[in-house]
Amino acid sequence: MLDLMTFLDDYNWPTALSAEGAFAILLVFFGLFSWLERLFPHKKWPERLLRKSLMTNISLFAVNNTLMSILSVSALFLLAQQHAQQGLLHSIENPAYQFFVSLLALDLLLYVWHRLCHRFDALWLFHRVHHNDPYLNTSTAFRIHVLELLATNLLKAAYVVLLGVDQLMMLLNEIVVMLFTLFHHTNIAFAGEKLLSKALIVPFLHRAHHSTERHEHDSNYGAVFSIWDRVFGTLNERKPLAIGINGNSPQELINLLKLGFNLPTPTSKGQPIPAELEYMIAEAAYYRAEKRNFSPGYELLDWLEAKNDIFRQLHSDKPNQKPQAKYGLLVLG
Repeated sequence: MLDLMTFLDDYNWPTALSAEGAFAILLVFFGLFSWLERLFPHKKWPERLLRKSLMTNISLFAVNNTLMSILSVSALFLLAQQHAQQGLLHSIENPAYQFFVSLLALDLLLYVWHRLCHRFDALWLFHRVHHNDPYLNTSTAFRIHVLELLATNLLKAAYVVLLGVDQLMMLLNEIVVMLFTLFHHTNIAFAGEKLLSKALIVPFLHRAHHSTERHEHDSNYGAVFSIWDRVFGTLNERKPLAIGINGNSPQELINLLKLGFNLPTPTSKGQPIPAELEYMIAEAAYYRAEKRNFSPGYELLDWLEAKNDIFRQLHSDKPNQKPQAKYGLLVLG
């Protein structure tokens, strides 16, 4: 490994592995993983709905990832040039060890950031754009709100400066994280997957992270390594019953961008919620909070999920049914 790192440094590979090169690698592996999930799908999604998901995700990538993520590689590259000779990594002499430590540090940073995006309501409003794809596939990796992407890149910039990550390590780390992100969103299952999950995030682990149920999707936050979830007690090996987020949410590009800024509208005509229905929603939210021992930070999400569940059930009623007859069942359910 040491010889390989020395070889890469000697031949100035960071210059060759520009943002355009990273983008080309991304496209190649996106095509590869998409082909594999076509050949060996874990779950067969309806073709029409899968095409809609693909078009939405690729459109979102074209709008913000091309502008932000790819350009950020160039920005981080320039930042690494300026701070390559300083930072915590330079207490390590072996280039191979430097690279491994830098990758571990980046993955830990992404784990913590991902967990915060689930922990705080203001961050979840943007992160839920990624979670609302009900047809999990390779392209779901591209479904990221532009403001979440911006915040992630600012954290990466701080990481580059603090550790003194050089251009080569920065580019290699970006490529590794990028490929693993594509990989663990891929709709495949394979022999040895559970064994591999002892060290790495694989599709079946990340599939649980995209569950509609919060006690399941608040888990498996890792991007590359599963060790952080094991160490911090957030590992989940359950098979989710459903993928996405509860309630109706937009699947079109413009509305996805708006979703990060707006709370869900509970009624189609924008009419206020009746007082008694507000009370029932509050009761249902309290029931949800009680099930998770009232851990703080989820108050808004409890209310939103309770509201979505109640309205979804109300809208599924037959016209001649009286909603009042269902309230008790809704709260207890």
